[in-house]
Amino acid sequence: MRFLFVHQNFPGQFLHIVRHLVAARQHEIVFISEANSNNIPGVRKIPYAKPAPAAAEAHIAARELDGAVRRADAAGRTAANLKLLGYQPDIIIGHHGWGEMLNLNDVWPKVPMLGYMEFYYQPYGVDVGFDPEFPNSSDDFPRIRAKNAINHIALNLDGEGQCPTEWQRSTYPEWARNRINLVWEGVNLDICKPDPKVRRAPLTVGGMTIEPHDKLVTYVSRDLEPYRGFPLMMRAIPHMLRARRDIKIVMVGGDGVSYGNVPAGGGTWRELMMREMGAGIDLSRVVFPGRIPYDSYVAMLQRSDAHVYLTYPFVASWSLREALATGCAIVASDCQTVREFITHDDNGLLTSFFDPPALADAVIELIEKPDLSDRLRHNARRYAEARLAMADYLRDYGALIERMTGMTLAVAEPAPQAKRSRSRRKS
Repeated sequence: MRFLFVHQNFPGQFLHIVRHLVAARQHEIVFISEANSNNIPGVRKIPYAKPAPAAAEAHIAARELDGAVRRADAAGRTAANLKLLGYQPDIIIGHHGWGEMLNLNDVWPKVPMLGYMEFYYQPYGVDVGFDPEFPNSSDDFPRIRAKNAINHIALNLDGEGQCPTEWQRSTYPEWARNRINLVWEGVNLDICKPDPKVRRAPLTVGGMTIEPHDKLVTYVSRDLEPYRGFPLMMRAIPHMLRARRDIKIVMVGGDGVSYGNVPAGGGTWRELMMREMGAGIDLSRVVFPGRIPYDSYVAMLQRSDAHVYLTYPFVASWSLREALATGCAIVASDCQTVREFITHDDNGLLTSFFDPPALADAVIELIEKPDLSDRLRHNARRYAEARLAMADYLRDYGALIERMTGMTLAVAEPAPQAKRSRSRRKS
């Protein structure tokens, strides 16, 4: 089968399905993307030139659409050149968020197109206005609504959508949901898995060594920012450090901004919170290693005594899935996003996003109640086996491709994975 993938940051959300297709050795895979250094053997990456930014004179509410149609032009011209060279895909798969796919139906009007539909923006009731500490001006609302222009154009193209969680799909208008397939994303259960041996040896992360007798609290976010509850975690840390002298804390994440805004006064959110907390953050027991290698990250989760996951009602992080698969004892913020993954007192503990002492108390409870911790760890792993197995994700993805193309998808024999339940929620 001939595949065309599209994502401005190759390979984006398509890493696992692309590797799966490459392993079959029977598919031709072309990937249109902005140029970057990432590489997957067996994939022909076709870069397009980064388009000019949105026009400065454009209304602020229209700038994202302006940028999107510029990307659509760039990706469309690249696709047209591919067609001139004789490439005819059997299916086009890509992310609709940046506009790159908007013109591809003009190039290949009869080719099925499957677009990743990640989130439908709303000025009320979801992420915007969730955190009263960082309120949005009403002037932001037209811009937020206009962010859905790309969603609406995409939903009116021939083709179908895919979404990774039921909650994310529920953010879309009811009339759109029957066009969006739920493809529940998985993780590699043979990599992200419990490993008791890690707990019996020292572990060094970011220059801090965690000894076997230490109690390790972990927090992970792509960037340390309010959308992922960074201020809440920082305000909870002094409570944790006072409660137990054997606690050490690792705060993984960069100093950029993935979602939301930079601090009003400039600088980074870490700098701002360090100034606020002062001596409450004991840097001999708290480390900020930035982003760390994946093997170190997995080992850290395997060693964790309590893992904290915080988020606004927004797209769930991969780290939540990986923490569940690794069998972490998780304390998470109680919101719609998280409740699709965690049931309170079953496979994790849920606490208010706005209560640092309560967050600290939940972490201490996990550390001081080994029976509770063991039960939550066991159930977290069991949940991952039932809902997050990579093989199930790839099987469901493949079934959707077969339905859309009417073709049989050749796949490699799957490698043995940790046992998993075949019980799956349907789209």
